[in-house]
Amino acid sequence: MVLGGESADGTGHPLSGTDAAMDGALTALYGSAPGAGAASRGSGGRSAGLGGSAPSVARWLGDIRTYFPSSVVQIMQRDAIDRLGLSGLLLEPEMLEAVEADVHLVGTLLSLGKVLPETTKETARAVVRKVVQELEKKLASRTRATLTGALDRSARISRPRHRDIDWDRTIRANLKNYLPEHHTVVPERLIGYGRASRSVRKEVILCVDQSGSMAASVVHASVFGAVLASMRSLATRLVVFDTAVVDLTDQLDDPVDVLFGTQLGGGTDINRALAYCQSRITRPADTVVVLISDLYEGGIRDGMLKRVAAMKAAGVEFVALLALSDEGTPAYDRDHAAALAALGAPAFACTPDLFPEVMAAAIEKRPLPVPDTDTALRR
Repeated sequence: MVLGGESADGTGHPLSGTDAAMDGALTALYGSAPGAGAASRGSGGRSAGLGGSAPSVARWLGDIRTYFPSSVVQIMQRDAIDRLGLSGLLLEPEMLEAVEADVHLVGTLLSLGKVLPETTKETARAVVRKVVQELEKKLASRTRATLTGALDRSARISRPRHRDIDWDRTIRANLKNYLPEHHTVVPERLIGYGRASRSVRKEVILCVDQSGSMAASVVHASVFGAVLASMRSLATRLVVFDTAVVDLTDQLDDPVDVLFGTQLGGGTDINRALAYCQSRITRPADTVVVLISDLYEGGIRDGMLKRVAAMKAAGVEFVALLALSDEGTPAYDRDHAAALAALGAPAFACTPDLFPEVMAAAIEKRPLPVPDTDTALRR
C-alpha cells in the first residue's frame, strides 16, 4: 500500500504467499475508486475490486478474517460498506453470517430496517444481539456500581434524626476527631441514611436523536437505557426522535427490541422531542434529562432553548451529549451547542466509558466530568 502496486512498487521483488494474499485483500478494497462496481483478478494475482456479487465479497470477508486481527477487520468492513456501497449485500443471510459484528454494522442494519427481507431478519437480529450482549458485558457492571454509589450518596442527609444516623459512616468520617484520653470519637459530622429520600426514585430521561449520523450513539444509548432500567432506584424513560417522537420505554427490557424500534435517518425536531420529555416530568428536582444529539435542529430553535431553560429553572439536571460513541470528534451545530452552554447545560461528546461518571455527577448535582477537548463547551 505504501509503495504502490506492480511496476509502481519500486522494489523489483514481487510478493508471494501470505504477503501477496494480504496485498490482494487490501487492493480489492482500497485499489479501486469509491463506488466502483465490476471486479476481476489480474494475471498478477492482485485483486482489482470487490465487485457486486455476494460470492466474491464472501470470499474477501473470509480472506481478511484470516490475515488481519479483528480490530482491523472491522475497519475494513466499515470501509467496504461506505466506500464501495455494499449495503445491499447485507440483505443476504449468508453475508451477515460472514461479517465481523460491531457497532457500525448494527447501525447499517438498522438503517436498512424496513427493506430487510424476511429471510434475513432473524440473522440480522442475531448479529445485533451479539453486539448488544458484548456491550452489556463491557458496560453494565461498572455503570451499576458507579450509579449505585451516586444514588447512595445523594440519599444521605447531614442532619439526621437519632434513629436515622448511619453510625458506621459517621464514625469513619470523624476518626480525625478521636480523643485518646477519653477513648472516644467526637461526632462533629453526622451522616444519616435519609430513609425518606431513599424511597424517592431518581428519574432519568434519555432523549436520543435517531438521524442517520447518530447510529453508534443510538446503539450505545439503547444498551445504557436497558442497564439503567434494570436498577430499581432509577425510573428510566427512553425517547427517540427524528421529526416524530417515539417512546420506547416499554421495550427497555430488551435493547434489541429497542434498536429495531428505531428508524435511522430522516429529519430532526429537537424542540418537539423536548416538549414530549418535558410533559413527562413529574418531579423536576429528582430528574435528569440527557439529550443525545448533534444539535442540527430542523424544528424551532428558540423553542428548543426555551424548553431547556424552563427545565433547568424547575430544577431538572440537563445534559447535552453531542455523541455517545468511540468514533472520535463528531460533527455538530456549534451555535446551538454554545447556546446550550450559555444556559448552563454543558454540551460535549461522550465515550461509553465516561457515560457512567457523567450520569453519577448529574444525579449528585455536581459538576460534570466534561472532556477537555474542542468538542466540549463548558458552563
